[in-house]
Amino acid sequence: MTTPHPSPATALPGLRSASDTPGTPVDRLRPRRSCLAVPGSNPRFLEKAQGLPADQVFLDLEDACAPLAKEGARHTIVDALNNGDWSGKTRAVRVNDWTTQWTYRDVITVVEGAGQNLDCIMLPKVQDAQQVVALDLLLTQIERTMGFEPGRIGIEAQIENARGLVNVDAIAAASPRLETIIFGPADFMASINMKTLVVGMQPPGYGADAYHYILMRILMAARANDLQAIDGPFLQIRNVDGYREVAGRAAALGFDGKWVLHPGQVDAANEVFSPAQEDYDRAELILDAYDWCTSEAGGRKGSAMLGDEMIDEASRKMALVVAGKGRAAGLKRTTEFEIPEA
Repeated sequence: MTTPHPSPATALPGLRSASDTPGTPVDRLRPRRSCLAVPGSNPRFLEKAQGLPADQVFLDLEDACAPLAKEGARHTIVDALNNGDWSGKTRAVRVNDWTTQWTYRDVITVVEGAGQNLDCIMLPKVQDAQQVVALDLLLTQIERTMGFEPGRIGIEAQIENARGLVNVDAIAAASPRLETIIFGPADFMASINMKTLVVGMQPPGYGADAYHYILMRILMAARANDLQAIDGPFLQIRNVDGYREVAGRAAALGFDGKWVLHPGQVDAANEVFSPAQEDYDRAELILDAYDWCTSEAGGRKGSAMLGDEMIDEASRKMALVVAGKGRAAGLKRTTEFEIPEA
């Protein structure tokens, strides 16, 4: 016997309302196990990315584009979004940060040209909430001018320095458009003078996890505001084992996904940030068993035994998270709940 459960949107962060239309649901929950970075100035890479099994693809106008290539890359990205096949993928564009002269034109060109085929704008090097508010206002003006649905395009905020981390709570609450908080390790490591040149790896001489506080700080701000938390890149692109180790650290804490810089990292990210089949099946059984034991037919009990484990409301909440991530990853059940004999 199986019983209906809430949709994954109720089990994972991400259901928010558009700023222009309070009360109108905008489903911000998108699978982001693997977030593939693609240089916006490279048509060949843009075409190849469409066939890769990444959950999200973000077309980059920032670090991946040389200054002289940025203007042309805007139009290349518009063409790729409008004419490419991005089926099944979240489509994002990373613009330049507000301290540069490129940001406003990045947003206007891309959103006016391809806003109907764009899911999110990623804003790098966010240092305070007003930078998110400014992007929200600009997006709203473009949507109204172009006749687009107000508030549909989301925002992803990237934390890349000490000031951004100190202000992350306010940043995470700055706009209903926000969908994710992203850790940018390379710039962050430079901003605090961390003693290593290998992005994402532990600095020599420190016996504990040097990133634990940073990751947890971002995760708490994200979860307090119903946002997803995404880990940044691992630059040793051929070291897949190293990627799995770093990704596993973030996944264990509760992060929803991680950037990938190379096709060889995509499968690793999708695997690490998906529940194991055994865990997914167990979560679904817990939900079924709890539904049964709290029902009239099940005796309206607040707890029950599932095998050797007692389950209750807290168990249900934990199972909702795992089941929601499993459903979002496309996992299928291999077990069914059986009503216990009286």
